[in-house]
Amino acid sequence: MGLLDAITGGGDPAVTAGQQAPDFALPDAAGNTIKLSDFRGKKAVVLYFYPKDDTPGCTKEACAFRDQYEDFKEAGAEVIGVSSDGGGAHEKFASKHRLPFLLLSDRGGVVRKQYGVPATLGLLPGRVTFVIDEQGIVRRTFNSQLQATKHVSEAIAALRGMRELL
Repeated sequence: MGLLDAITGGGDPAVTAGQQAPDFALPDAAGNTIKLSDFRGKKAVVLYFYPKDDTPGCTKEACAFRDQYEDFKEAGAEVIGVSSDGGGAHEKFASKHRLPFLLLSDRGGVVRKQYGVPATLGLLPGRVTFVIDEQGIVRRTFNSQLQATKHVSEAIAALRGMRELL
């Protein structure tokens, strides 16, 4: 990994396209347990890991997902955001920005590690998006600490490409 990759979080995640997405069970803002496998056979999932609720880059990213949420629904996908913030922080963040999708709490970073989401400068939780099909297979990954909103358009394009293959 070069210096730019270290700064921007440009290293590759451990889970890559073509692999089965690791299942997980994490609490949402209300304390309900959500499993990735709950969506298998029903809809695709856009799973995005982000550093922290209510920070400038994460707010832009979440609002971009919010603004395109109908496009994700039309493409047959659910959006799920994951950070280490607790349910209370997620609830405030979702309410403040009218986020219509799930925010899950990965308090110990276990799922982040399971997916191999690289840290920025070895310190900050990375920003990686995984597009997962209805069978639970990762079809695309996007990694960029600095271009948070780009993940949204890339994920929609990937979902549309998946649908064209069907």
